[in-house]
Amino acid sequence: MMTRRSHGRIAAATWLALVMAGCATTSGPGRTKTSEPVAQPAQIDVTESVGFTITEEVRISAATRADYERALSLLERGERDAGIELLRQIVADAPEVSAPRIDLGIALHRGGDLGAAEAELALALEINPAHPIAHNELGIIYRKTGRFAEARRSYEAALDVYSGYHFARRNLAVLCDLYLGDLDCALENYEAYMQTVPGDDEATIWIADLKGRMASREQ
Repeated sequence: MMTRRSHGRIAAATWLALVMAGCATTSGPGRTKTSEPVAQPAQIDVTESVGFTITEEVRISAATRADYERALSLLERGERDAGIELLRQIVADAPEVSAPRIDLGIALHRGGDLGAAEAELALALEINPAHPIAHNELGIIYRKTGRFAEARRSYEAALDVYSGYHFARRNLAVLCDLYLGDLDCALENYEAYMQTVPGDDEATIWIADLKGRMASREQ
């Protein structure tokens, strides 16, 4: 059996796919009164030729918004522990907002704390059940912890939102190929993945290997 990596990266800079808008209400001249966090389900706009954009409209304080941006900057610079600590503060202050919770789950996952990561992503999906990034990331955790049927459902849930989500498509193909032994599912998803990422030479080799195994099975 060939060894291959499950593609764990999210769309180039995960955090740029999570747009959080904040506002505050004013109360009297020169005074600002911050409202309690109010969140609406994330709006997911799909453009087939480009991808998807996720916008979450929330009402948060200017300080919380600034902390969120600072946390993302810390993560992008590789300062994971500091970024995680700040994200924990943000989700405590704004528990109804999914974007920082998803980023926290991803950061915890990258740091190897799969249990905590899973908990944060599950909570994010309670807020926004159709969030493709959360579904894909949770699928990776399920795969790493041997829950292959759950991983498949998570990847498929991400693809139900956006069928061109190539990271989830590749993850599903690898799962079907190496962990579920469903070669038909693997080939279907590898080929769909190649429609969006035609220059992936590694996946091209995998497809050739898979077709060879399928041909041997039929003899």
